[in-house]
Amino acid sequence: MADSHDMLGKTFFAILTEAAPDTTPEQLRAALPAHLDHQVKLEKDGILFAAGPLDAEDGARRGLIVIRAESFAEARGIADTDPFHAEGLRTYTVERWTVNEGSYTVRLTYSDQRLSLG
Repeated sequence: MADSHDMLGKTFFAILTEAAPDTTPEQLRAALPAHLDHQVKLEKDGILFAAGPLDAEDGARRGLIVIRAESFAEARGIADTDPFHAEGLRTYTVERWTVNEGSYTVRLTYSDQRLSLG
């Protein structure tokens, strides 16, 4: 049996988002370019680990943004800068996520300089 003390124990913060009650699809579409620009900036700054939509079986759509932060307060501060949140179009909650198990594969093929992730 594995000992949890030997596992990765890397902490991230998960920002779970959903449309505010009165938000229209048109409002979200209009703010989407600013939101995506913001996400790319967080990525380039080394803050964003992963992000994307969550589609439930019943058709509901939420979002998941996983970031590197030192505290809940810092994570909320980062979340507040997202244009979707700053404009009141989406609401969010923050949860601490500790990664213990899993794997990630990166393959770089030298001959054609191809990179694949899996």
